[in-house]
Amino acid sequence: MCPPVEETNGQTNANGNGTASGNHDGFTGVTTRQNPHSSHKSPYKPVGDFLSNVSNFKIIESTLREGEQFANAYFDLEAKIKIARALDEFGVDYIEVTSPAASEQSRRDCEAICKLGLKAKILTHVRCHMDDARIAVETGVHGLDVVIGTSSYLREHSHGKDMTYIKNTALEVIAFVKSKGLEIRFSSEDSFRSDLVDLLTIYSAVDKVGVNRVGIADTVGCASPRQVYDLVRTLRGVVSCDIETHFHNDSGCAIANAYCALEAGATHIDTSVLGIGERNGITPLGGLMARMIVADRDYVLSKYNIKKLKEVEDLVADLVEVNIPFNNYITGFCAFTHKAGIHAKAILNNPSTYEIINPQDFGMSRYVHFASRLTGWNAIKSRAEQLGLQMTDAQYKECTVKIKAIADIRKIALDDTDSIIRTYHQNLHAKEEVPLLPGMTEEEKKKFAEAEKELSGEKEKRQIEAAADAQAEVPAAKKTKTATVA
Repeated sequence: MCPPVEETNGQTNANGNGTASGNHDGFTGVTTRQNPHSSHKSPYKPVGDFLSNVSNFKIIESTLREGEQFANAYFDLEAKIKIARALDEFGVDYIEVTSPAASEQSRRDCEAICKLGLKAKILTHVRCHMDDARIAVETGVHGLDVVIGTSSYLREHSHGKDMTYIKNTALEVIAFVKSKGLEIRFSSEDSFRSDLVDLLTIYSAVDKVGVNRVGIADTVGCASPRQVYDLVRTLRGVVSCDIETHFHNDSGCAIANAYCALEAGATHIDTSVLGIGERNGITPLGGLMARMIVADRDYVLSKYNIKKLKEVEDLVADLVEVNIPFNNYITGFCAFTHKAGIHAKAILNNPSTYEIINPQDFGMSRYVHFASRLTGWNAIKSRAEQLGLQMTDAQYKECTVKIKAIADIRKIALDDTDSIIRTYHQNLHAKEEVPLLPGMTEEEKKKFAEAEKELSGEKEKRQIEAAADAQAEVPAAKKTKTATVA
């Protein structure tokens, strides 16, 4: 996991031992040119649409509801309070908690969280049933999210009710909750496998009686972005209230679906930290932030304290006993790590060449992996300068050849590479050379010599060919092109 990093003048701090902000074996934090990411509007920002809410959305954070359904989750009251406070510091608009009708402890937990005095509004998620509603309105929540299955699968095999019953019950619950002065959202469950006429009929009915939001739920994670856009766009033409969306990630579309829902006119997105939830979970908070900061950086930075993302993810990961995935959005080990030589050179000059997100916005570091056969001399030069070792470009290139040769025969770590760079520099001024990497076996030494010779030979061959080509009456490149045309 990448730890936070201090900012200086728009650059990433990095010290001589390559551990500017954590232990990344084989990696180094790099200092890049000032203001590496331009402040102008993103070229990827969508074309303006009067229905789009990409620049005006709200987050309903459901780690304390949907997240409790994660297979490995057990949150006692102390843990719930820690999570709620962390989410509030992050700046989420709403925090959704488990139904107080689920258990007596759930009711007490709900009441305790409501008494914390958080800036975020507290919602609870309950069945569309008067018994649940009566319990929930007495807990101190700001609003209720009521839900009932509308697909033929759930109507037949879950609650056994028809659409007439669903409509009448929804209207009764909504009227009751509104009489208590609380927010109310009505959501269908399994929306994308429900009949469209049934959906629009029930949504139209609840909108007319003043529901604050209607909800669309991809309960089984079957929807595609195109399906989401079409349904939300259609619904936007039917209701005047806000539209909340809830996307499961079974088929890997939760983030894309959330974004397309906003483009189509949705106003609220359900998330959970690290995406934890039932089965494969839902739209992850960090993943949504990654998508939205590319779309409208100014809006995201003005509304959410995104430097708190790593802190809240570490907290939840620890509580549910999982590791942050290596490729996790923003906070994963590899999120801002660059390895290929061509990439490293460009990143050192201007990180925008291979980064669409500025890690410093999230308090993160970027790293260059230089302990591998893929490294380039620009990365080695940067590392040598961090170590306080000055050489000519030709010497950096020769040192790089040796590092690549050793990396071709064995895996090398950060300390190995630093040792090679230091020893190479020392040998430049020593009367007698010492081995670049102590402890190599005879077989490794033999392979190293062969690899170094092969790499040097390839380089010399390219140089000879380039020189000959430059002196030729017709350059080789033009000969090849002519031959191809002929």
